Amino acid sequence: MPLPAVKAKLLEGKKGLIVGIANDQSIAWGCARAFRAFGAELAVTYLNDKARPHVEPLAREVEASIVAPMDMRVPGQIEAVFEQIMDTWGELDFLVHSIAFSPKETLQGRVTDAPREGFLATMEVSCWSFIRMAQLAEPLMKNGGSLFTMTYYGSQAVVENYNIMGVAKAALESAVRYLAAELGPKGIRVHAISPGPLATRAASGIPEFDELLEKAKTKAPLRQLVSIDDVGIATAFLAHDAARLMTGDVLYVDGGYHIVD
Repeated sequence: MPLPAVKAKLLEGKKGLIVGIANDQSIAWGCARAFRAFGAELAVTYLNDKARPHVEPLAREVEASIVAPMDMRVPGQIEAVFEQIMDTWGELDFLVHSIAFSPKETLQGRVTDAPREGFLATMEVSCWSFIRMAQLAEPLMKNGGSLFTMTYYGSQAVVENYNIMGVAKAALESAVRYLAAELGPKGIRVHAISPGPLATRAASGIPEFDELLEKAKTKAPLRQLVSIDDVGIATAFLAHDAARLMTGDVLYVDGGYHIVD
């Protein structure tokens, strides 16, 4: 779906960090496109040197002011990005966290059988990293701001083959509520965005994902699959001052899939 023609730069003057772009199919890329279309200035990260050639052209497309590596498993890289934001902008208005990871054998196995190391790796990347980024963003959001992370319906109901990631996403959604309560007095709002299933690189690790896509299209009241641009536009709306009294929520962008039994 192409982005709608933007007649007003509703987020002009806002500065934000987008974490999680891997390629032009990434949810984070849909968010970057939408935020830029509405006038925001962006900082963009890439995972490592292997990902860099895929991300840098996209960063140029949205005229990112900062492009930097961020692998949260590499000590100091998260902190280095926020230091660069401080040096370049001195402030931050929004953060989009769109990263998750689980070792293949942990993700594809039963939750009952999850090894300690796999469980901890899943929780560290998929949940704790958002908490850490919120901590680093807090002092930069001097006039309030918005923090966003990506979740999925498998946090609330058992989705076949989603397995340990459902556990991690449930923890992430709980973290959103606690962060919203703690940071609210500073005008910082926190949301989880829950898209319907999308054919992203991250989803490729889930067995029988094509069947899940077909089920979502058939079952959703609006009878269509969500796109990365749908997710980006909804997220950008929540960063606008018009949504200033909305916080701590899980926003479903799934054609209504989650309301149908």
